[in-house]
Amino acid sequence: MSDLLSIRDLIVEYRTRRGVARAVDRVSLDVEENTTLGLAGESGCGKSTLGRSIIRLVPYPGKIVEGEIVFDVGKRIEYDGQAVEPGPTDLLKLPEEAMRRLRGEQVAYIFQDPMTSLNPMMSIKDHFVEIIREHSPETTEEEATERAAEILGSLGILPERMTDYPHQFSGGMRQRVMIGLGLALKPRLLIADEPTTSLDVIVEAQILDEIAKLKEKFNLTMILITHNLGVLAQHADNIAIIYAGRLMELADTETLFENPQHPYSQALLQAVPDVRKPDKKLAWIPGAPPDLTEPLPGCMYHPRCPQATERCRTEQPMLTKSPSGGIVACHLYS
Repeated sequence: MSDLLSIRDLIVEYRTRRGVARAVDRVSLDVEENTTLGLAGESGCGKSTLGRSIIRLVPYPGKIVEGEIVFDVGKRIEYDGQAVEPGPTDLLKLPEEAMRRLRGEQVAYIFQDPMTSLNPMMSIKDHFVEIIREHSPETTEEEATERAAEILGSLGILPERMTDYPHQFSGGMRQRVMIGLGLALKPRLLIADEPTTSLDVIVEAQILDEIAKLKEKFNLTMILITHNLGVLAQHADNIAIIYAGRLMELADTETLFENPQHPYSQALLQAVPDVRKPDKKLAWIPGAPPDLTEPLPGCMYHPRCPQATERCRTEQPMLTKSPSGGIVACHLYS
């Protein structure tokens, strides 16, 4: 399989009153076509910033400082009398007008909180009609409505509810609407940012199952952002572990769960409850993630790592091939 997305040496910073916080620190990774990449790590580690960088919607005061985000454009994008031809394209070099055409059509994003992402003054139908006709002006309102009904129907939302407003839906139903909007233009890449946040476990399972079915139906490539490793065990082909903006480990899902290499990956997995082992003693990671405005020398994880050496405190580890076949940034393997 070929790579649909390749990220190289990406740096994203937030300028704050306390200083510059590097939220994404020279991250490089590839996403193969028709696979699901999971981004995992603690809250504040840079997962969402990395995801939003792909569509160039990093919230203010964030800024993409350098790097490449190469996406394999599937079809010609026309804007302002110009065009982006199909093929690998560095999204960071595209003008904003081209990115507006690409968002939704080829790369879609499901945001964390559907209640703040949906317009409370618009019905569900209006949301769909607007996004479909904005990208395909030749589509009539009737055609757009039919497409919306088909998509929502596949997500378990009855057509008669299309005239309802966001506040009339439960959290799980609103999230289904957001998923439907993400699929409305049949994108090649779908980025799901904590798609089940604040949902109970039953609804969470339903939403994730529906996403998996739609991925197969539409031949989607996905990036699934979550702190829940149990979710990734079921739905991801590969997992990237992120800590303090840096890539700590990348491996296929089976390998990561059976033989994690980085001490941070090991600690995250030890903290996951296992219903098959009710007597398992849950572990926790002592301390807290570092202040990104005051980056530490060496490995960012070393103050919390039980295996840290003096080298870890002074020298930043580089990514290298791990014994299990993935890649890992740890001096234990270099």
